[in-house]
Amino acid sequence: MRLWLVVALIGVTISPLFIMRLVALDNIEAQLRTRRMNELSNYALILSNQIIRTSYFKGDNREPVHADMSQSASLYNGRILIIDKNYTIVKDTYGTLDGMTSISQETIEAMGGNSIRNYNKDDGMLEMAVPIATEDKSDVLGVILFYASTSDIIKTCDSIGRSYNGITTALVGLCILLSLVIANIFTKPLKRVANSIDRMAEGHFDEEIHLRGFSEIKTISDSFNMMLGKMQKVEDSRQEFVSNVSHELKTPITSIKVLADSLNMQEDVPNEVYKEFMQDIVVEIDRENQIINDLLALVKMDKSAADLNVSMVNVNDMLEMILKRLKPIAAKRNIELVFESFRSVSAECDEVKMTLAFTNLVENGIKYNVAGGWVKVSLDADHKYFYVKVADSGIGIPKEYQDQIFERFYRVDKARSRETGGTGLGLAITRNVILMHNGAIKVLSEEDKGSTFVVRIPIKHMAEAGGIRSEKN
Repeated sequence: MRLWLVVALIGVTISPLFIMRLVALDNIEAQLRTRRMNELSNYALILSNQIIRTSYFKGDNREPVHADMSQSASLYNGRILIIDKNYTIVKDTYGTLDGMTSISQETIEAMGGNSIRNYNKDDGMLEMAVPIATEDKSDVLGVILFYASTSDIIKTCDSIGRSYNGITTALVGLCILLSLVIANIFTKPLKRVANSIDRMAEGHFDEEIHLRGFSEIKTISDSFNMMLGKMQKVEDSRQEFVSNVSHELKTPITSIKVLADSLNMQEDVPNEVYKEFMQDIVVEIDRENQIINDLLALVKMDKSAADLNVSMVNVNDMLEMILKRLKPIAAKRNIELVFESFRSVSAECDEVKMTLAFTNLVENGIKYNVAGGWVKVSLDADHKYFYVKVADSGIGIPKEYQDQIFERFYRVDKARSRETGGTGLGLAITRNVILMHNGAIKVLSEEDKGSTFVVRIPIKHMAEAGGIRSEKN
């Protein structure tokens, strides 16, 4: 206990120091970046006015502007580009892109009159795109692109962090020393209690303990002595207690078995009899639960299935929205998303859960694909079911693993799953959602040739529980 008390005291006193360090440094760095970004904005505004006044884009008085740009780029350890309205780079302080064309997203937005400010954490760069507009903002003549390094800000924060580490180290040492002293004061009386408990474990219930110290310790001593007096009575009634509990727990189970056997032995049981027997079984089950709760103090856990919020859903619109949301993720790897619908389909289902299921399938198709590949989603229906097929050009699933991919936390390639952020729950969730809708899912896959998941869902939702089949080919 002494060790745990020391650890707890150290944790309580030291944890806030480290949390404060992280929060403080993050706030300082954010404030310095904001200040630097404001400085860059002010300079960009000044440079924009200077360019307009000097008829820069007509080729006049460019040298003073270029000199000022080079000085500022050096000051902020960055890079400045001036782009005219034809998207031609007029000046690059690095001198490598002069005369070339820049059609980046930032340039396009700035040409529309919007100022862009961004912090690229990976590169440690502040990025800014500012339109060069006339005084009345009626005409945009060009764009200023400003890239500035935050290395000096990071160095400043590192220096502050090192100073804070020294202070924190000293405080940690002091906290450890105080924790040891306090733990020793509190645990010394408790050691006597532990020794008395050891004696009690050997069968000596008639020995009392008398502790001196804090009032709380005296209270523990009195309570412990009262406990010793009651333990003998508890021991005397233990055998009878076990016998009674066993009988009480066994009675409802025996009744349930008799009722269930009676149903199993009869054929074509009328609904009234079936319902009556089931009600009796429910009563016995409730009784069993009450006994367990009262005697063992267990918390009842609700294991009922989640309710479905069923409504009429336009499946075409739902799938199009899913692909729209996932398009930016696919674009990062140059993966084409294709949607093919053979007819308009409306079905009764839980739109939120169904969206989650198909999102998992399409997202897996993107994650486990090859760069420049494709994911194709197709929708068809007949009078009873609608069918969704999600096919990809990805890495495929080896045949020996296809029976296990719907299991919770199962991942075929654990290393790749960690890299893509996979948890192994996506297909299990998809399978459970389809189960709740009385549907079926199967996978067709060949290693290095892609995978195809085929889902079948009833158009009309059935209230009674259904089943699911996970098939492979």
